[in-house]
Amino acid sequence: MRTPFERFKKSLTQDNLWIYILILLKKENLYPYEIKKKINKIFGFKPSTMTIYLVINRLKFGGYITVEKTTKDRGPEKTYYKIIEKGKKELEKARRFYKELNF
Repeated sequence: MRTPFERFKKSLTQDNLWIYILILLKKENLYPYEIKKKINKIFGFKPSTMTIYLVINRLKFGGYITVEKTTKDRGPEKTYYKIIEKGKKELEKARRFYKELNF
């Protein structure tokens, strides 16, 4: 059984993965593997690859991010994602909400 703190931490990290993805995409366009690595390095948790793709697809179909494809000189084509205005507004709403909690 998880402790209250463990449940709280999960709700602020994995259950709200979209926030972390939008924060990263606000800084630069990224492809999913880069997003996964940066979440681990910067925010300290490891979402699964499948979860990353799931959340990215929800953000894309919700109109919060868009796709930019780039072909590398070597290797397969990588799909880069970019935050768009609707995503920036949603991220700002989340920031204001967290700021209001201020506990």
